[in-house]
Amino acid sequence: MPQTGAALAFAEFRDKLAGFIRKRVSRVEDAEDILQECFYQFTRMDELGKPVEQTAAWLYRAARNLIINRYKKKQEVQFPAADDDDEGANFLDEITDVAFGGETTPETAYLRGLILDEIKNAVDELSPEQREVFELTEYYDMPVKEIAKNTGVSVNTVLSRKHYAVVHLRKALKELYTNVVGDR
Repeated sequence: MPQTGAALAFAEFRDKLAGFIRKRVSRVEDAEDILQECFYQFTRMDELGKPVEQTAAWLYRAARNLIINRYKKKQEVQFPAADDDDEGANFLDEITDVAFGGETTPETAYLRGLILDEIKNAVDELSPEQREVFELTEYYDMPVKEIAKNTGVSVNTVLSRKHYAVVHLRKALKELYTNVVGDR
């Protein structure tokens, strides 16, 4: 009997995918559960007649999502709601509280790396003016009045740049927020 696409994928990717998962979760049992669920989902795609074109990429993405979901189930941290009109919120603190609060496990270390990569990519997408204001206020805790004085622009301009930076980052990080915390 010829092997199905799922059986071939299992034979080809099982060991590498298992290693990938084991590096990111603390318990061997959890790693095995995630691996099984990953291949189960892959098999379901095959059964539904939705063949996966890039098997390795699909399997690793599915494994990553399953790791995040498992981490979410273990966490009961309340993530503050992201409201675009909430000027007083320290947006970076909201995200990093979830990533860096609590114990350090392989799952949290992996999640922290993902969050930091996503934040860096989103910040890199900002205009230079918005990035400067965001970095000075969030990374260096510099007061808005001091930024205005040092850059030669009005306080309102600094506040506007910060607002637009935060709005952009919230939009850019929405998928990450949903994956880590879920819909509220």
